Amino acid sequence: MKKTALRASGLVLLIALASGCATTGLDDVKATADRAAADAAAAASAAEAARAAADRAGQAAAAAQSTADQALSAATEAQACCEANRESMDRMFKKSMSK
Repeated sequence: MKKTALRASGLVLLIALASGCATTGLDDVKATADRAAADAAAAASAAEAARAAADRAGQAAAAAQSTADQALSAATEAQACCEANRESMDRMFKKSMSK
């Protein structure tokens, strides 16, 4: 009887320890899951901020391209004017030399 009581108390002690470890293990798992959820939320927030920055950069690039296109148009017009003036001056010089 003494042996049976000793075995029974040992079994009860083993079950109590096992359930205590399981509870601690579940708490660890829950804490890990909470940290993972917080990390995922932070990553989503960082991704959204990066997307917004990329959108702003795209808008700035489009504005810069528009400005560059306007500058090219103005330079082309200035070059055409310069060529017309040069041709006019050449004609005037040739006309004055032929007299």
